[in-house]
Amino acid sequence: MSLDLLIPFLILIILVIYLIFTRSKFEKEILNSYEHKFEQWKKHNSSNEEKIEHKELVGLVFKTGYKIDIELFEKSVTRQLEKGKFSIKAK
Repeated sequence: MSLDLLIPFLILIILVIYLIFTRSKFEKEILNSYEHKFEQWKKHNSSNEEKIEHKELVGLVFKTGYKIDIELFEKSVTRQLEKGKFSIKAK
């Protein structure tokens, strides 16, 4: 009687072990596939190019009494000054 229950139990254990190993193998293959695709995507992606912005002299700031005057060399910067898109660095 004990042999009758032992055979299905062993079959079940063997089946579970087989499924665990095949699943782990499948997961490794999928992971390697996605890593390979990600490396290809990084190689062909053009958004990785970084623009290096250089400082450019566009005007001068003068102080006369309590008044501050800004002389601009380019008219394209006036809009940024009017919107207040600038930073002040004191040295």
